[in-house]
Amino acid sequence: MFEIEYKGANGVVLSTKKATIYADPKLSIVGLKDLSTKGQIEVATEARFALNNPDAKLNIEGPGEYGVANFDIKGIAAQRHLDAETEPKVSTIYRIVAHDIRVGLLGNIHEKLSDDQIEELGIIDVLIVPVGGNGYTLDPTAAAGLTRKIDPKVVIPVHYADSAVKYEVPQDSVDVFIKELGVQVEEAAKYKLKQASALPEALTIVKLARS
Repeated sequence: MFEIEYKGANGVVLSTKKATIYADPKLSIVGLKDLSTKGQIEVATEARFALNNPDAKLNIEGPGEYGVANFDIKGIAAQRHLDAETEPKVSTIYRIVAHDIRVGLLGNIHEKLSDDQIEELGIIDVLIVPVGGNGYTLDPTAAAGLTRKIDPKVVIPVHYADSAVKYEVPQDSVDVFIKELGVQVEEAAKYKLKQASALPEALTIVKLARS
């Protein structure tokens, strides 16, 4: 069983029976409680979203290939949304594989991923993508465009307007992304998937409630 929970902003939790990944767990920067990563795997798309908990099973904060528990994790350098092309790539996108399920995790990146980056990301079943825009992260149009380019079966939008979250800049409603992409929508508390064969045949938005 593979489960994905949404914790607010870019914070997500990916779990199997053997291990759990906490992605971008430093939620205090948006007024929420930091996720507890003790004994777990911590993954950050940017250094400022990391806790670097010394008691975590593994802290991942950049490009490279990592194998831990039953996860295979690949980090790929990417340009942050706010940075010029000449600046160093300080963001990381991830390909996370458990069992036969392939997850793509995008942070606050520029929409122009290169063909090489897309190739490194590979075939993705479930894509987790920020959609709030307004100069801080991917906007709904850019997020929809990248989703179509990566071509997953499921897309989980994150980092959108939420009255409980104190973003640095206002974020668009998730409904703007839903309208922009124009595909079937499912709502759930958690996204649960037993195996890749249970994925929907056509691209589907899964809107997760913040837990």
